[in-house]
Amino acid sequence: MGSRHNGGASDRAALGNGGAPPVVDKEVDFANYFCTYAFLYHQKDMLSDRVRMNAYYNSIFRNKHHFHGKTVLDVGTGSGILAIWSAQAGAKKVYAVEATKMSEHARALVKTNNVEDVVEVIEGSMEDVVLPEKVDVIISEWMGYLLLRESMFDSVICARDRWLKPNGVMYPSHARIWFAPIRSGLVDRKENDLEDVIDDWHHFVEDTKDAYGVDMGVLTQPFTAEQRRYYLQTSLWQNLHPNQIIGTAAIIKEIDCLTASVNDISEVRASFSSPITLENTILCGFGGWFDVHFRGRKDNPAQQEVELTTAPSKDAGTHWGQQVFLTHPPSCVTEGDSVSVEFLMYRSKENHRLMEVELSCGVRQSSGNLLPPFKSKFHIE
Repeated sequence: MGSRHNGGASDRAALGNGGAPPVVDKEVDFANYFCTYAFLYHQKDMLSDRVRMNAYYNSIFRNKHHFHGKTVLDVGTGSGILAIWSAQAGAKKVYAVEATKMSEHARALVKTNNVEDVVEVIEGSMEDVVLPEKVDVIISEWMGYLLLRESMFDSVICARDRWLKPNGVMYPSHARIWFAPIRSGLVDRKENDLEDVIDDWHHFVEDTKDAYGVDMGVLTQPFTAEQRRYYLQTSLWQNLHPNQIIGTAAIIKEIDCLTASVNDISEVRASFSSPITLENTILCGFGGWFDVHFRGRKDNPAQQEVELTTAPSKDAGTHWGQQVFLTHPPSCVTEGDSVSVEFLMYRSKENHRLMEVELSCGVRQSSGNLLPPFKSKFHIE
């Protein structure tokens, strides 16, 4: 649990049913992505997430039958804590794969915790590592914002197709993405911020022309588009309160980690309706989150299923939070109204680890009237 993102989507030679990988420069990918997880301060942020830590700890120690005497592969071991727990639960061998120099810290922790005879830390991309044997368990904390940002599950799929035994289990075993309408004061704040930035630009254009004799006005349109994208078309990280959810949440994607392919997750498309559940409220946008489950497999189930959820919570927030997509302008809605949503999420062409979201929605009031539809494109960065 740590550099949750070990092994990029590049140079994937054995994806099985995973589909063709994108062509990615490994050095660029490392500079843009992996290097972040080589710092202990980042590891500490993730290790301090009690919801995250408790879920993985409980999934291992309440299901020791999946680990005792078994061979385990930890994809993206980071600090090595999942590998250490696996050894403490009785694993006979743990391969802890890490793409960054965090592997050196992992080795130190493995030795300090007296499991160096069981845990072998391997520095390298999961796509390039060659293990001496197949494994009974693959464990990884691969989840990014809205589950799929960072595209690390590609590496887990690669590991599964190459190294998991036919009766092996995945930790986690299943995942879901949720989406729900929300209320928030952020819409007005973001629109005001954008207005202030555009006003400042106009003053800048005037000052530059007066002081230096150069007219910058031709750049007003691209500057406005750039700032609109930043303020209104970039999803926001939030820890939402449950009372900000104003309608029924919908599952927009379910993943079986044992069978999912890269093609299955490279694009997420969903259509759904969400009944409004609050009276006289404001629809300001949508919140998205995920949960994962540790339930083993049908022919080798967990003795006690464990869930890790990043849903809005009063006092159990996670470092993932929720992703918020604001609608402009907000709409007045009430109980009995229904919001219809078309959702599409896919990988950014500029950086396969980032996501683009196309979102459109319409509101049908209980009276039968239709409110003006909303449609926009967002970036999860």
